[in-house]
Amino acid sequence: LPTLTEEQRRDALAKAAEARKKRAALKERLKAGDTSLRDVLNMRDDDIVAKMKVSAVLEALPGVGKVRARKLMERLDISASRRVRGLGAKQKEALLGEFAKK
Repeated sequence: LPTLTEEQRRDALAKAAEARKKRAALKERLKAGDTSLRDVLNMRDDDIVAKMKVSAVLEALPGVGKVRARKLMERLDISASRRVRGLGAKQKEALLGEFAKK
């Protein structure tokens, strides 16, 4: 790892804190039902959303916890470490189809 100056380190910490804040806000909107799974999966160009784990997004949905998210991802053959940006078209459609059944 490169050695950072104090200013670079402070900037990196601020950037990381901002990313955490945006991810938390997105999860809250998902939990409240203000944002849909489709909206989130279509935000792949947003760097903050693109780097989120799919499991974290699923767990933020109402009625979905860690266990249900893990089982769903296993059934749809999505790796536990998969990020939103890394989802394939078929995986994305399978996820959307799963939540459209409700």
